[in-house]
Amino acid sequence: MTLDRALSRAGIASRTVARGIIAAGRVQLNGRPLTDPDAWVEPARQRITLDGQPLGSPRPLYLALHKPTGVITSHGDPDGRKTIYDIVGPQPSWYFPIGRLDQDTSGLLLLTNDSVFAERIANPVSKVTKTYRVKIEPAPTESQIERLRQGLDIGRGERTAPARVRRERATDAGCWLELEIKEGKNRQIRRMVEALGLKVVALERTRVGKLALGDLALGRVRPFKPETVV
Repeated sequence: MTLDRALSRAGIASRTVARGIIAAGRVQLNGRPLTDPDAWVEPARQRITLDGQPLGSPRPLYLALHKPTGVITSHGDPDGRKTIYDIVGPQPSWYFPIGRLDQDTSGLLLLTNDSVFAERIANPVSKVTKTYRVKIEPAPTESQIERLRQGLDIGRGERTAPARVRRERATDAGCWLELEIKEGKNRQIRRMVEALGLKVVALERTRVGKLALGDLALGRVRPFKPETVV
C-alpha cells in the first residue's frame, strides 16, 4: 500500500492529513526519512515510524451516529458549518464515515477506523441494504411507485437498481414512503424522487444492513459490532 494509506490505516489521520505529515519529514522507513506519500511500503515487513515511534495497530472503532439535519459529513468546512466531527468529538483513533448523508438528510451514519469493513459496507457488490424514510410531495401515484421498484433513470447516465418501496402514511400534501436500496449513488434517494417530478420534503436513513437506528437519540453516538450490520 502507499505510505499515506499506511498511516491512515494505523489510525494516525486521514490520508489527506497524512500526506502533509509525510511531506514534513516526520516519517521514517527502516530508519531513513521518507517524504513521498505515494511510495509503496509493506507495513508487515518494514519498520515505519512517526517522530521516532513505530506505527501501531489501532483498536478497531465502530460507532453509530444519529446525524441531525444541518450537519455535514466532512472533517472541516470553510463556511463554518457544523460537521459530524463537531458532534462526535475526539476518539482514541482517527475515524471516518462510511458513505455520506447530505446536509439536509438525517439518520443513521456509521463511523469507523476499519477501512476493510468500510469497503465491505460501501461497495455495491456487497449489496448491503440501506433503508430510508422519505416524505414526498405530492403523493406519488401507483405507477410512479412502480417505477421506483423497477429502477429508473436519474440522470448523468445513471440508472438505479430495483428498490423495495412501501407506503407508510399519507399527509395533507403528500405521503411518507419507506425505501430500501442496495446502492449508494450520490444523493440517490433525492434524485429518484426528483426523476418522478416530485419533491423530497424530509429524508432520514433508518437502517444499514441489519443495524437499525432504533431509539438512538438525535445527535448521539453508540458503539456497534460489525456482525450486527452484515
